[in-house]
Amino acid sequence: MIDFAFFVEIIPTLLSGLPLTLQLAGSSIAIGFVLALLLALAQQGNHWILVRPIRSFVAVFRGTPLLVQIFLIYYGLGQFRPSLQAAGLWWLFREPYWCAIIALSLNTAAYGSEILRGAIQGVPRGLVEAASALGMRRLQTLRLVVLPLALRQAIPSYSNEIILMVKGTSLASIVTLMEVTGIAQGLISQTYRAVEVFVAAGAIYLTINFTIISALNALETWLTPYRARA
Repeated sequence: MIDFAFFVEIIPTLLSGLPLTLQLAGSSIAIGFVLALLLALAQQGNHWILVRPIRSFVAVFRGTPLLVQIFLIYYGLGQFRPSLQAAGLWWLFREPYWCAIIALSLNTAAYGSEILRGAIQGVPRGLVEAASALGMRRLQTLRLVVLPLALRQAIPSYSNEIILMVKGTSLASIVTLMEVTGIAQGLISQTYRAVEVFVAAGAIYLTINFTIISALNALETWLTPYRARA
């Protein structure tokens, strides 16, 4: 049975790792979104020189586990330390925090680019032609017509990716980062109370994700009120 007194006792300890969890999630989601948008826009043309490398990047990061990606970036790139030092990048890849940010950002960029690419292609072509008939330039059409509609359509799918990325931050504990899961593992090694510790950690992640889901639902309702009425 779960010891509720112990459950309540360990909550503050686990919450001490919450700022790091939120930093990892927020930074990777923000960086990943910018990269995903750039990758999605780059794939709208027929320039195979751009499209093929991007699709290869997406296939690699979508086809391999996030755990493996974190291992390769943190431990694998350490084998190239002399080259990284010569390039002035060793300060970045020697820190587990930045390695975790890079892995999480690249992973969510790969998934997010496919979501945004589909949303952009889903914008009715008639709207683009109407904007062109009104004298809008291509960049104006993209900024004022295509992207606003595409981003609205992408919210439900992209919200799932955000939730997955919040949960993915738990893997940062394998590179010695003491976020919520890392602290939970330390508590288990000290107390041997795995059930209470993981239930408490799960409750924290559940609260974070419920808050995010509520905020995104409110954003979707505000941007697309006609859906709410329907």
